[in-house]
Amino acid sequence: MRRMLLGAQLRRLRESQGISREDAGYSIRASESKISRMELGRVSFKERDVADLLTLYGVTEETERLAMLGLVREANAAGWWHGYGEVMPTWFQTYVGLEESAALIRTFEVQFVHGLLQTEDYIRAVIRLGHPGAADSWVERRVGLRLERQKLLVSERAPHFVSVMDEGALRRAFGGPKVMRDQVGHLLEAAESSNVDVRILPFATGGHAAGGGAFTLLSFPESDLPDLVYLEQLTGALYVDKHDEVVEYTKAMDALDRIALDSAASRDWLRALEREL
Repeated sequence: MRRMLLGAQLRRLRESQGISREDAGYSIRASESKISRMELGRVSFKERDVADLLTLYGVTEETERLAMLGLVREANAAGWWHGYGEVMPTWFQTYVGLEESAALIRTFEVQFVHGLLQTEDYIRAVIRLGHPGAADSWVERRVGLRLERQKLLVSERAPHFVSVMDEGALRRAFGGPKVMRDQVGHLLEAAESSNVDVRILPFATGGHAAGGGAFTLLSFPESDLPDLVYLEQLTGALYVDKHDEVVEYTKAMDALDRIALDSAASRDWLRALEREL
């Protein structure tokens, strides 16, 4: 996220001066494509390169330069999640960094309770199902990683989190009846938080606009950063940032909001399910 923010600011400065990417690249002994990747936040930044670009773009005020160079150091700093690198795919590290920076997270789940809302036993059951031969120590590190992620929802920078769950995500048992009963109870507790909105999409609703499967829509507090869609797959992930495509996912999420049970009715539905388990 910090790389994206820094890149967006550099792009705005370049464009305000009418400087081409080719000329900007020449000034730091790089190609036009390197400037493009920098402005999209897709490469790491060298402090010297950013300092040279700021000079080229006419940024001479010391306070502004120091703020931008400070952002370079923040962008290059490792997040807490890098400590779990041995159990965390590189493609997922990108998502956790984005998740940490979002102001609004809207998700649709069809098979699992979202990771930010899972209980420890539910997490363990899901990980074991996907990695039946994994060592206990590896599984516990994965469990610890997910529990660490969940601290985001109770932190000072907690985003507003909206989780729309298909009924199947809760009817499909992981870990047995007690695990699921505790999981439903945990969802009810989480739904009491002012920044967490748990919504249920019952089978009775029928078809809907998000038939393609689960997705997450991330929105950021900085106006320079566009909304992103995260699509997780079995061995990787897709990050959708093209405006027209993000708009389609936003429309699908808005449609889900309209047809899912509202917050109060969703809590009633969860209480009824809790009694069944």
